Amino acid sequence: MHRCGPCLSSVPSPQADPAAFWDGRYGEPGFAYGEQPNDFLREQAGSLPPGEALCLAEGEGRNAVHLAQLGHRVLAQDLSAVGLAKAEALARSRGVTIETSCGDLAAFQPAPQSVDLVVAIWMHLPAPLRAQVLERAVAALRPGGHLILEAYTPSQLELGTGGPPQRELLWEPETLRAELDGLELLVLQERRRWIEEGPYHHGDSAVLQILGRKPA
Repeated sequence: MHRCGPCLSSVPSPQADPAAFWDGRYGEPGFAYGEQPNDFLREQAGSLPPGEALCLAEGEGRNAVHLAQLGHRVLAQDLSAVGLAKAEALARSRGVTIETSCGDLAAFQPAPQSVDLVVAIWMHLPAPLRAQVLERAVAALRPGGHLILEAYTPSQLELGTGGPPQRELLWEPETLRAELDGLELLVLQERRRWIEEGPYHHGDSAVLQILGRKPA
């Protein structure tokens, strides 16, 4: 099922209309960030029991589809209707089903204690909005649920291999530690790693990886 409400501005972009920007990017041939799941997600999700999963700023659906293949019931949220249509097509091609929700992250409010897993890969937002989205994500987790995050750090600006060019949209460990207060942080690591995710993420990269668990 594809639910597409008003697509408002939640992701900064070079254009005045972020939804149009992302629709344009996802409307390009192929997959902007590849068809395979993010490496950190694949490493961490394999040992988690299937349940209700929520993927924020999911784009073209590669991570949501991977979770569905692992047996999760997945809702993929994004600003771009074009990206989510590709996500649904990718799911069909892999023989699985996902649900999608198109709209602004600022207005997206998952029900408290409604999911077992929240995933946000490369979700680069202004700090106040990011803090709000993460607070809602933590509240949405059931006791014992997990949160998987990966994003670029300010060191990525020197590398130029992906991610936004604005420092204020990049993630720093201590800031995220504070914003995820209430979670047990099983992994919180800043590292350099090689990324090959389609034409827009390719090369040596500076990232922050987080695996959190909500106390039972």
